[in-house]
Amino acid sequence: MSESWPGSQDEVEATIDLNVPIKMRDGLITRADVYRPRGAGRHPVILQRTPYDKGIGGFANLSMRPIRAVSRGYAVVIQDVRGRWNSEGRFDPFRQEIDDGYDTVEWCGTQPWSNGKVGMYGGSYVGATQWLAAASGAPHLKCIFPALTAANYYEEWFYRGGALQLSFVESWCVNSFCATELFRRGKKEEAERMLDVRDAMAEKVFDHIPVAKVPYFRGNAEFFYDWVSHPEQDAYWEEINLENFHSRISAPAFNLGGWYDIFLEGTISNFLRMRKHGKTKESRQQKLVIGPWMHLGRASDLGKLIGDVDFGHEAAYATTDVEGMVLDWYDSWLKGGPQAKTPPVRIFVMGENVWRDEDDWPLARTKYTDYYIHSGGSANTLDGDGSLGTVAPKDERPDRFLYDPLDPVPTAGGALCCDATFNPAGPYDQTCVEKRKDVLVYSTPPLKKPVEVTGRVVLKLFAATSAADTDFTAKLVDVWECGYAQLLAQGIIRARYRESTRRPKLIKPGRVYEYTIDLWSTSNLFLKGHQVRLEVSSSNFPHFERNMNTAKQPAMESRPVVAEQHVYHDASRPSRVILPVIPR
Repeated sequence: MSESWPGSQDEVEATIDLNVPIKMRDGLITRADVYRPRGAGRHPVILQRTPYDKGIGGFANLSMRPIRAVSRGYAVVIQDVRGRWNSEGRFDPFRQEIDDGYDTVEWCGTQPWSNGKVGMYGGSYVGATQWLAAASGAPHLKCIFPALTAANYYEEWFYRGGALQLSFVESWCVNSFCATELFRRGKKEEAERMLDVRDAMAEKVFDHIPVAKVPYFRGNAEFFYDWVSHPEQDAYWEEINLENFHSRISAPAFNLGGWYDIFLEGTISNFLRMRKHGKTKESRQQKLVIGPWMHLGRASDLGKLIGDVDFGHEAAYATTDVEGMVLDWYDSWLKGGPQAKTPPVRIFVMGENVWRDEDDWPLARTKYTDYYIHSGGSANTLDGDGSLGTVAPKDERPDRFLYDPLDPVPTAGGALCCDATFNPAGPYDQTCVEKRKDVLVYSTPPLKKPVEVTGRVVLKLFAATSAADTDFTAKLVDVWECGYAQLLAQGIIRARYRESTRRPKLIKPGRVYEYTIDLWSTSNLFLKGHQVRLEVSSSNFPHFERNMNTAKQPAMESRPVVAEQHVYHDASRPSRVILPVIPR
């Protein structure tokens, strides 16, 4: 199929071929749409491999409009991955993408309209297909532009601190795979019933216990049951752990991330690991840009409103012109154009709401500062006596709360995906959460001068529980002068995985353990008059699955136990959040 497509100013003459067959090494046929400049000639190729529909109305076109790339002299190939939409086979997330990525890249590099240089682009799973193709060593792949994607698929995609990222995993299956797979197989009535399930996600899916027996994925997203049956980082996950492959990769990579993206730390990890282990260690070959964006929500026309915080026009995805950023990257590596002379790292500093270039990550000038928690034993709720400061505690009574898995602390924004209806992502006010008795709240006094926190945030928590296993959660919050409590970062640790997610070790009820809770990274200027706040609890649902407080795996358990939790902050057990403070 060939046609003309009008551009924004001049008409762009494009040849468009739909559902072009691409044979994989096992004989299976995948299909792609090909967009290229009209007429003879060889062009560099930009490839996207997606499970989300290669069609003109699909997710592929949110990342970059193919016609804009054609107007810059590129051929664009958008392929339905194996087992999705118009491609044959069975879809098995991640496990098929190394070999299929190699075969597809090499096909692109050897077509009569190709000059032999191939780049890749896209975000989320479409970022994973880039990294895994790069890990294949495909010789025609010259650069990639992965956005909003992970490095360790166990710890950053499916689990965190050993706890299943429930709302993401379940909504990803329902929204992205279940109904579409049923439609694909001609089961219209079943697909329509699945859409009804999607419309009642919270009650029918998120609330279902035990998690491992949610019925809706049978026959159309069976891989869900594999994920929940491997709660440790075992060989099942190591086969697809990108961290094992960075040393193989030679393609320069431009990493795009968001402070409220569910895969934030994976984006950073890919950048750092390529600089350390990859075959392309030069600063010009590895780039990192992080905006105040959340997963998917970054692509709106204005994009400056994230969650319910307006970060200003500089935060707008359109203003940033990510499409232009992608094409400039390809001009450098696929056309021999000039290399950008900017520093390798560019971050958006929230609070101040400005972009800033940096030479590395973490910032060399970081002063890691302990902020200790304090109270008289009643830090429950924002009206409690909890406080936060740089002076170490002496003799203080522990704080106590009850964690009931049937009445968990509700999720209120954060680094989430993929259900904007029942579990919206981004920075939201935490005040309602902080009114609960099972949330401990520790705040500094109003700041006398601004404090910048840029980097990875970690909580060292001394705690005990009456249960055989439990979770502890944490949030870092910026409290405005008006009382609005803006969520910045969050984390969780499952007690049995306190030492390793590879080797679980149950705790002894009543014994005090030191837990390390990784809240991941942020960049925020706490303004004068604002407060730095830390929340501690044992649930953040449905972001994370509920720990049922028994010795069984939570995904297999249907009989919860209420746990009595104690948090310690005294001279010998100084619970503290370690903030990466940037001197000003």
